[in-house]
Formats: sequence, structure tokens, C-alpha cells
Amino acid sequence: MTSSSTARRKPPITISQSDHEALTRLADSIAERNPAVSEALLAELDRAKIVADDRLRPDIVRMGSSLRYTTDSGEDRSVTLVFPAEADIAQGRISILTPVGAALIGLSQGQSIDWAARDGRVHRLTVESIGEHAEPAGLQQAS
Repeated sequence: MTSSSTARRKPPITISQSDHEALTRLADSIAERNPAVSEALLAELDRAKIVADDRLRPDIVRMGSSLRYTTDSGEDRSVTLVFPAEADIAQGRISILTPVGAALIGLSQGQSIDWAARDGRVHRLTVESIGEHAEPAGLQQAS
């Protein structure tokens, strides 16, 4: 069998040391009540290149990043990636614990990734631009 759109390799991702530590604690804290979400986030963290906070390029999605992405279905969204307590879809604040949130972390502008929605359908998103970065409140409270 050859690769298909659902079997594409995931792109390389880079995550800051502080995001990696906070997100590992978060994934561990939800493992018992939501193992699928915890495992998905831990899988992304496991494959990430980890760099010192001050070495993370500004064009990489991190916690608190505001960004714009498009999907293979033509959707064009502007969101901010946040911890669950800060999430508010009406305000465009998307939780790292959603399938699309976990897919976004560590991507750089121009990268694409396939992600499975909760209904099991596979979608592809592309990071179009990365704007402001606000230090998320949950970074210190993620444990």
C-alpha cells in the first residue's frame, strides 16, 4: 500500500521548553478522565523538537499565539491557542485540548497537518499567518 491523504507524515514541530512542561502536566492531569485527548497531546509533545523559550522563532505557534489557518474544506479561521480555562470559541480562543488545538501547536507559518475531528473525519489545515503572542494565564497554572 502507498500513502494516502490520511497517511501523510506529520510535519516537524518545535515547542518551547515552558510550553512543553506545562502541556505535559496538563496532559497528565487529564489522562484518567479523558485518555484519548491526553494521548493525542502527548503524542504531539513526544515528536516535538524542544527549544529554550528565548530561542523559539516568532513564526511558530505556541500557547497564546494568535494565528490564521485555512482548511481543505475552504474554512478560513483566526484563532488564539489557549489553555482550557481560557477557551471561548465565540471569542476565537481555541483550547489546546481540542483536536485542532493539539494539531496547531508547534507548527510554523506555511506548514500543513492532517488532524482527525472528534467524528473521526480527517481534515487538513495550513497555518497562513502567526500574529501576536500573549503569555497565556494558564502557563503558570497548567498543573
